[in-house]
Amino acid sequence: MIELDPTDIAILKLLQKDALLTNKEIAHQIHKSIATIHERIRRLKDQGYIKRVVAILDRKRIDKNLIAFSQVLLNGHAAGTLNAFEQEVTKFPEVMECLQMTGTFDFLLRIATSDMDAYHDFYRNKLATLPNITTVQSFFVLSEAKSDTAYPL
Repeated sequence: MIELDPTDIAILKLLQKDALLTNKEIAHQIHKSIATIHERIRRLKDQGYIKRVVAILDRKRIDKNLIAFSQVLLNGHAAGTLNAFEQEVTKFPEVMECLQMTGTFDFLLRIATSDMDAYHDFYRNKLATLPNITTVQSFFVLSEAKSDTAYPL
């Protein structure tokens, strides 16, 4: 793994804000050659610093108006139980994130649906069908003051 130098950090900061920037635009902004930028981005991808490049959609324009954070408690903590839950719950397209947590609950899920009826359908016909779930506690987003995908560097 390489250590990030100021040029790498500058490239990553720019790409986190706008991944559609061309190598030429990045080179111009950080005063490097286009060839240098091209090589650096390739290396950052090869080294795993850049996992993938995606478009971030406006969830309301695609009818994903309800965001729920659901805490899930399983009835066992054997590796097989945890792995089986992760493998199954991540197959559901409504589940945007699945995070194993410390504390009272085992997992935190971020779930996106169109409305409460769609969430109810997801809960009853998908999530609640998984084995080993003891408790699900859900919280619904009322407003979004900040939603960022860029990590501070």
